[in-house]
Amino acid sequence: MIDQPTSNLPSVFDDGDIYDLVLNDLPYGLDFYVTLARAANGPVLDIACGTGRILLPCLQAGIDIEGLDLYEPMLKTLRAKGAALGLSPRLHQADMSDFSLPRRYALIMIPFNAYIHNMTQETQIGCLRLCREHLLPGGNLTFDTFFPALEFVSTPPGTRVLEGEMPHPQTGLPMRMYDTRTVDRVAQTFHSLNEIELVAVDGSVQSVHRTEDNSRYFYKHEMELLLRAAGFDRWEIYGDFDRRPLTKETDAMIVTAWNA
Repeated sequence: MIDQPTSNLPSVFDDGDIYDLVLNDLPYGLDFYVTLARAANGPVLDIACGTGRILLPCLQAGIDIEGLDLYEPMLKTLRAKGAALGLSPRLHQADMSDFSLPRRYALIMIPFNAYIHNMTQETQIGCLRLCREHLLPGGNLTFDTFFPALEFVSTPPGTRVLEGEMPHPQTGLPMRMYDTRTVDRVAQTFHSLNEIELVAVDGSVQSVHRTEDNSRYFYKHEMELLLRAAGFDRWEIYGDFDRRPLTKETDAMIVTAWNA
């Protein structure tokens, strides 16, 4: 199971509408995954599909795609967005490390760093193994993750970082996203206190939405061992969505593994 936060704050994934407010239009990985899905020549599964940032454009492109997510509030928002577009996405509520679906897929994707929410080796390997078992022969699993640069892991505990500011989609007033991080370099985990500030016309903070989550990061050779333990025998790990080699600590980590 995915680790749940330990305080009384909700998870960042417990309110699909608030999540969508700041992340719906995020372009990160969108073209990459839609292009992959178009080229899959078979059914596609979007794991940790969230509110449909990738899944809905794929449906609009006529791709045979399904979604899986642990959090019902995310799926509820996705369904409402799909209905507004005249779409009826096929969705499954399940943990990414514990699911069983009747279909097999040409492509399984886990976008937007979602794999880092597997907090133990058991769930990390379990997720990868289940993905392999749900792939058609020759199908591939693709996901993006990261390993933190020195600047990230050396941040003093409790440092509040402004991650972005953008206009509210209805009011045009500023919204600010903050992350207060605590990193455990031995356990390779980090805890985030997430805050979304909605700003009033006079510049004051009108409201603050606070959530939290836990994640675990990986390094390249560790990821290769996880893939091997899950039964994959062929994979590539890239440094970004353009498939350049992973050579710098500031690179992303894009993983593609093939089913035999």
